[in-house]
Amino acid sequence: MNSFPVEPSRFGVFLGVMVVLAATPGPANLYSIATGLHKGKRAALTGVIGMNAATLVWFAAAALGLGALVAAAPALFRLLTVAGGLYVAYLGARALMAAARGGAMSEALAERSGSPFLQGFAVQIANPKAMLFFSAVLPPFLDLNRPIGPQLIVFAAATIGLDVTTMSAYGLFGSSLATRLASERFRRGFNLFVGLILLLAAILIITHH
Repeated sequence: MNSFPVEPSRFGVFLGVMVVLAATPGPANLYSIATGLHKGKRAALTGVIGMNAATLVWFAAAALGLGALVAAAPALFRLLTVAGGLYVAYLGARALMAAARGGAMSEALAERSGSPFLQGFAVQIANPKAMLFFSAVLPPFLDLNRPIGPQLIVFAAATIGLDVTTMSAYGLFGSSLATRLASERFRRGFNLFVGLILLLAAILIITHH
């Protein structure tokens, strides 16, 4: 295990957080639902490829930016990891509030015309959820005592793998998932589950540092 770029326990927590974040109905997943409903399965999968191409761009930018930050100001980076843990806690609290209200955490995207690949790329490159992931969620999982590059490769593979799985599921089963999300009871239970998992992950992140 010593040859693995990421500490196994840290990677396990990361996977837990990512499973929840990947499954949460955000702009990317809701775009997959809309595309699957209006344009069919092939277009939905093409959109998934476009969104994950944008994720690769985000990871490339993170490799440059986070690496420079670690080298220039390690103390600031550690402060950023704590802030990231608090942000994950905020996401958990927001999900619990959504469960109490019975509302959805985000609104569905309207149908768009044009190339599903380019649309998917545009959705993810400008996705606030993606921006916050790389600025707040990812940094707490990086180990300053290990090379940053290999860690980002492992995290990128895990993130894209989970995103492809969940985005594809939303796109291929868009009709039934849209029906489920329309149910207030389902939204309450789903948001409650998401909130509790994210709060647990936030505790693990903050106490680890």
